[in-house]
Amino acid sequence: MMLRLSRHAAALCFVCVAVFVAMTAMEFLYFRQLSSGLPSLDLRFAGFTPDEGMAWLTALGRRGSEIILVWHYLTFDLLFPALLSLTLVSLILAAGRRLKNFRALSAQLQSLFALVLVLPYTLADYAQNFAVARMLSDFLSANPDSLSLASALIVTKFALLAIPVTVIAAFQLMGQRRRA
Repeated sequence: MMLRLSRHAAALCFVCVAVFVAMTAMEFLYFRQLSSGLPSLDLRFAGFTPDEGMAWLTALGRRGSEIILVWHYLTFDLLFPALLSLTLVSLILAAGRRLKNFRALSAQLQSLFALVLVLPYTLADYAQNFAVARMLSDFLSANPDSLSLASALIVTKFALLAIPVTVIAAFQLMGQRRRA
């Protein structure tokens, strides 16, 4: 079943990009207005200090926090990590099939390989979403420790995302080199 994902890699990429564009548009056209121009915590690839996180939460206020919680964390960010993960798995399988050694592996090993590369990102993304959503829903839970944890999860999420992306790029390059 997992191997069928590779057949749908292009469609998954298209849907994933469409959702990402919608999320990005919401960030720049609406959420930044709610936070007095401060970027969302999700976009701070290198993390943030507890003071920066608190400044964002304070700028949002209760109304802005509720809007972002509903329109980002309870909609897009419930869907996007799973969608991106499926897309990454499909791309790993599709790119891997172009390689003789990868094709020689059993279907279960190919699927397991893709899952092992992608699942840590997925778990880190959902953990980070939960941490930020909790602070948005309960301002009192925002303290230096919870803000530091959210920051560390954001950095971890992007670091773990780089792993499958790098593998996909390497598989693509190896596949092109073999064809040349």
